[in-house]
Amino acid sequence: MADSSKFLEAIKAGYSFKGESFKIGCGVLDGNVMAGSDIVIPLKTMNRHGLIAGATGTGKTKTLQMLSEGLSNASVPVLLMDIKGDLSGIAAAGTVNDKITDRCQKLNITYKPTGFPVDFLTLSNQKGARLRATVSEFGPVLLSKILDLNDTQESFVAMIFKYCDDNKLPLLDLKDFIKVLQYVSGDGKDELKKNYGNISTSSLGTILRKVIELQQQGADVFFGEKSFEVDDLMRISDEGRGMISILRVTDLQDRPKLFSTFMLQMLAELYATCPEMGDVDKPKLVMFIDEAHLIFQEASEALLQQIETIIKLIRSKGIGIYFCTQNPMDVPASVLAQLGLKVQHALRAFTAADRKVIKQTSENYPETEFYKTEDLITQLGIGEALVTMLNEKGIPTPLVHCMMCPPASRMDILTDAEIDAVVSHSKITNKYNQAIDSMSAYEILTEKLEDAAQKEGEKEQQAAEERQEKRPAKKDKGFFDNPTVKSMTRTAGNTIIRSLLGVLGLGGRSRRRKSLF
Repeated sequence: MADSSKFLEAIKAGYSFKGESFKIGCGVLDGNVMAGSDIVIPLKTMNRHGLIAGATGTGKTKTLQMLSEGLSNASVPVLLMDIKGDLSGIAAAGTVNDKITDRCQKLNITYKPTGFPVDFLTLSNQKGARLRATVSEFGPVLLSKILDLNDTQESFVAMIFKYCDDNKLPLLDLKDFIKVLQYVSGDGKDELKKNYGNISTSSLGTILRKVIELQQQGADVFFGEKSFEVDDLMRISDEGRGMISILRVTDLQDRPKLFSTFMLQMLAELYATCPEMGDVDKPKLVMFIDEAHLIFQEASEALLQQIETIIKLIRSKGIGIYFCTQNPMDVPASVLAQLGLKVQHALRAFTAADRKVIKQTSENYPETEFYKTEDLITQLGIGEALVTMLNEKGIPTPLVHCMMCPPASRMDILTDAEIDAVVSHSKITNKYNQAIDSMSAYEILTEKLEDAAQKEGEKEQQAAEERQEKRPAKKDKGFFDNPTVKSMTRTAGNTIIRSLLGVLGLGGRSRRRKSLF
């Protein structure tokens, strides 16, 4: 049996922070919640990213919900990627029941049912503000990574973007990019070759096929206008709480490449837009990505490198990224190494492979004299987790078995009517849901080709007229020059002549005279 006084001493020393923080639970030792062992998260370190992991039904989503509430109360905006569609309840106040009352007594907290300020976002036609970005905003590098192009093809894409910039051809959606590819492989090939260099037809064909493949996966839903502005993710409500933006992407579960494409663009846009912040007292924005394995499931090596790079750099912008997934091994080791906060809910060991994963997982956590981590991971109850994080100096805190605080908001989804009410009161939905079809590369090139075809037709007609004018002039034919009249005249003349000769006895056949003798 572990020494409780030593445990409390370790927890107080490890989880006492300067600056603003909020409570997420209490330490547990030998199955008992220890009074005075509050586990708190310092806002100052929440831009150092994190991981929430555990098997289905162990409480990951509720932990994510509770963390979002704590950030919102601290005036930190939150972006939630809602893959399963079960996070909408954060907009409504929770309800008290016996389990929550019992848990709150153990944690020495008062339960206050509270709804939080929420905006719903969507990538498709679901309810909420439409989230879009233009092809130009993706840029040639990111678009090439998404399409999994080689270095040569990537240089061609960069050349095409340069051509479009120089010729004022806006690339807003995929049909614009497809039209440009078709143009430079046909009528515009000589123009591109003359000013920018030659592009092989086979490379253009490969790029075009991959763009069409991306389009067939439904990528059109978030390419276009009006582009979503990053500042709208970082708003504070009228009551001073951070807005919680819930991006509902339930229709992307079976399209992981599309989801990873969108996520990478979102991270790249945040990185490019936000200024350097350095060490701040609290983050500017925290993003939670539920079912994070979808980002990495079908991502190419180049795409993974891009994600890793952005994760490393974006914390200096005051932005924290938190991945929520069933198995920590779903996250590449290079990304996992960047995650300061780790909340490990229970894992289940049904097979030898499962036990191997649990052993590997336990080795990723700090050593502790109070628990046998490998065994405890399989014994954690619902709403309990192993927790460790970074302190202000970047040193991991002691690993602790933590009973998590319950969310103050509803632990269930909103009804359709409730979602409609939230959307109707949104300050940004009308801003982004207006259909815009600006003059872009598709329309400009189509008009250019039509003008060229019309001019070519006019040129051919003019040439034909000129040829006609150069032919020798012919005399006007009179009545008797008409072939029909000539034929009739000849026939009539021949008849008259034969008649006259007949009268004179000279016409017709010669007859033999009869002998008089």
